Amino acid sequence: MNLFNFTVHTKISVSNLFGNTIPLADRIRPAKLEELLGQDHLVGKEAILRKSVESGNVPSMILWGPPGVGKTTIANIIANQVKRPFKTLSAVSAGVKDVREVIKSARVHTGVILFIDEIHRFNKSQQDALLGAVEKGIITLIGATTENPSFEVNAALLSRCQVYVLKPLAEEDLLTLLARVIEIDEVFSKKDIKIKENEALLRLAGGDARKLLNIFELVADSLNEDPVVFTDEKVMDIAQQKIALYDKTGEQHYDIISAFIKSIRGSDPNAAVYWLARMVEGGEDVKFIARRMVILASEDIGNANPTALVIATNTFNAVNMIGYPEARIILSQCATYLACSPKSNAAYMAISKAQKSVKEMGDLSVPLHIRNAPTSMMKDMDYGKGYQYAHDFPGNFTAQEYLPDEIKGTTYYEPGNNPREEEMRKRMKALWKDKYGY
Repeated sequence: MNLFNFTVHTKISVSNLFGNTIPLADRIRPAKLEELLGQDHLVGKEAILRKSVESGNVPSMILWGPPGVGKTTIANIIANQVKRPFKTLSAVSAGVKDVREVIKSARVHTGVILFIDEIHRFNKSQQDALLGAVEKGIITLIGATTENPSFEVNAALLSRCQVYVLKPLAEEDLLTLLARVIEIDEVFSKKDIKIKENEALLRLAGGDARKLLNIFELVADSLNEDPVVFTDEKVMDIAQQKIALYDKTGEQHYDIISAFIKSIRGSDPNAAVYWLARMVEGGEDVKFIARRMVILASEDIGNANPTALVIATNTFNAVNMIGYPEARIILSQCATYLACSPKSNAAYMAISKAQKSVKEMGDLSVPLHIRNAPTSMMKDMDYGKGYQYAHDFPGNFTAQEYLPDEIKGTTYYEPGNNPREEEMRKRMKALWKDKYGY
């Protein structure tokens, strides 16, 4: 009896034509939107993606989300439900030639859906090869990515695609998935499996359904007992023996980058380079590491050492050109430089305070004297009247008002307690006296 009204994707056999065992994640993959766990904001009743699929009018799209949340599954379901030709490419192994062959085929067989997994790994020329076919509707593109498409997908291609954000699966979704496996899977439904404790399974999965199924399968196959009883101790013992120490797409991906950033923020170059080594050894994307250092250079160092942003930006560009293994040296140079730099979050705090004012006060009017006045009508309305051009005054400064009346005198930027920003504080104090409290 199917308690979950769930269609087993591979009823024929757990082995494929070549005698290889089909992974549990593929055996249990949903075949209908109704069977998909999580992502109700996209595929739930009346949700936008569900309506598109039901109408048959599927746009080109980018599915953005962490691993194991249903990106590939959604692409397969769409192809099945709209009954259109479905082609798959992996950005890891495919090139421009492969893309052009699919496009050539699509000119003959209309309505082709092209699914590209890890589309963020396509370079500019590979993405450009898709552009014309997507724009003309020759293919419907479905790209899957774990990285922010704003950074990794060409703007021209991105503008022609809908971006749908997928969320990590909730614990209740993962538990439902385990129950489905035990109930209906061709292999595990025949075994006496009892999940006595599930905390370790859920924690190791980190919202990733594929990882959960892989760990479940690994543990179940490793336990030579009847019944097979899952406990947290057994799961952790087997996982620690057989699962890699660093998973660049899972929970440790976020834990280790967090440790890396906090070590730099805490001015510890030794800890920073250790966590960097963990990521390098795990094959972490060099651009991911470098991008986080660019952000940190402004958020945590800022004007205490403005050169930090220059170094971090150049690091991003350099590792993008170089790649592993040499990129590790460039990353190490940048990480140790940032860790040894004086720290200030004053610029970060300034924009946060200013944004808060905007949200609280709304769209305050620009003072007339600093408005642009390109036409005679605007000049007649006193736009720009009374504006004092700073370079006409001694020291290139004049104490006029630049903020709206409602918030004049508000201090957003408080220079940090470091030599460089102390110099800034002294200059601001000399210029503005007591107006901003410097």
